[in-house]
Amino acid sequence: MRWRRLKAIAVKEVLQIWRDPRSLMIALLLPFTQMFLFGYGINLDLKHIPICTFDREGSQASQDLLKHFQASLYFAIAHNVKAYPELVAAIDRGDCRAGIVVPPDFSERLNDAGTASVQAILDGTDDNTANIAWGYASAVVSGYSNDIQVSALDRQGRTLQQFQPLAVQSRVWFNEDLESRNFIIPGLVAVIMALVGAQLTALTISREWERGTMELLVSTPVTSGEVMVGKLIPYLVLGWLDAAFCLIIAALWFEVPFRGALATLFLTTTVYLAVVLSIGYLFSVLIRSQIGASQIALVVTLLPAMLLSGYVFPIDQMPPFVQDITYLIYSRYYVTIIKAIFLKGAGIAELSTPILFLVVYALAVVALAARAFRKRLE
Repeated sequence: MRWRRLKAIAVKEVLQIWRDPRSLMIALLLPFTQMFLFGYGINLDLKHIPICTFDREGSQASQDLLKHFQASLYFAIAHNVKAYPELVAAIDRGDCRAGIVVPPDFSERLNDAGTASVQAILDGTDDNTANIAWGYASAVVSGYSNDIQVSALDRQGRTLQQFQPLAVQSRVWFNEDLESRNFIIPGLVAVIMALVGAQLTALTISREWERGTMELLVSTPVTSGEVMVGKLIPYLVLGWLDAAFCLIIAALWFEVPFRGALATLFLTTTVYLAVVLSIGYLFSVLIRSQIGASQIALVVTLLPAMLLSGYVFPIDQMPPFVQDITYLIYSRYYVTIIKAIFLKGAGIAELSTPILFLVVYALAVVALAARAFRKRLE
C-alpha cells in the first residue's frame, strides 16, 4: 500500500461525508440522541411503585405497617380505599400496580398468636414489575416484623442477638448503590458504536455505484486493499470521536464511575470499531443500493447488540442454545470489556479472553470485507 493513494481515497471519502447530510446526521446527531434517549429511557430500577391500601382495621398497628410502605423508597401510596371494589377499580385503571389489604383482626392476631398476615394484590400484566414489587413488599413487611420483635424483646429485657446468633452482612462491589444506570450506560456505548459505524460504512461502495463513480474508481491504479483502508480511515476517526463523546457523557453527565485505564479502553474500542466498520463495508460491497445496505447493516448490528450481547438481558439467564448463539455476536465481547473497564477497573490481563475473541472476530471480518471487493464493473 502506498500512502499517497491511501491519502487520496481518504480525502475523497471525507469530501463525500461532508457533502452528504445523511452521513453527517448519522455521525454527529445519532450518538447524541441515542445516548440521552436510551440513557434516560431504559431504567431497570423500580422506585415509587404506586400502590393502594385498604386498612380494614384502622388500628395503630395497621397504620404503623402502612407507614413503613409510605416511608419506603420503592412504594408510593396513591390511594387509601374504603372497600374492595375501589381497590379493584384502581388496579384495573392502572392507578395502582399493587394493593395492600390489612385484615380486620390484624392487631388481635398479632397480640394473641404473635403472627399475622396481610394480603398483597399484584397487577400481573407486567410480570417483571409484579415480581419485583412482591419482593419489595415482602422486605417492608419483614422489616416491620423485625421492629415488632425488637420492641417485644426490649420490654422483656432481652435482645434479638440472643435468638439470632448468625447474621449476614452484605457488601456490594463495583456498583455499590446497585444503580441500573451504571450497568446500562457502558453497554449503550457498544450499541451506539455498532449502529453508527455500520450505518456509515454501509454507504461507502454502494454510493459509488449509485452515483456512477465506480468506473472512475476502477480505472485508478489504487488496489482493492487501498480502497478499503482509505475509505475506512475517516470513519475510524469519526468512530473515535463518537466513542469519546459517548464516554464523556457517560462519565460526566450520567456519572457512571470510570475506574479503568484510558489506554485499555482506546485499544479495545479501536478493535471493536474495526469489526463494525468492516461489517458495514462488507454489506456496502455486496449490496449496491445505499438504502438496502443501510437496512441490512441496521438489522445485523442493532438487534444482536440490543438483545444478545448482555447489554440489558443477562446471557446466563438465556436458554442454553441462545447462549451458544451469543458467542457469534461480536458486541457480547465489547460489552463485557467496557463494563469491566468502567466498573471494575479491569486491565488487559483480566480481559484477555474477550479481547482475544474480539481480535479474532475483527481479523475474520476484515478479511471477508477485503476479499469481497474487486475492482470490476460486472
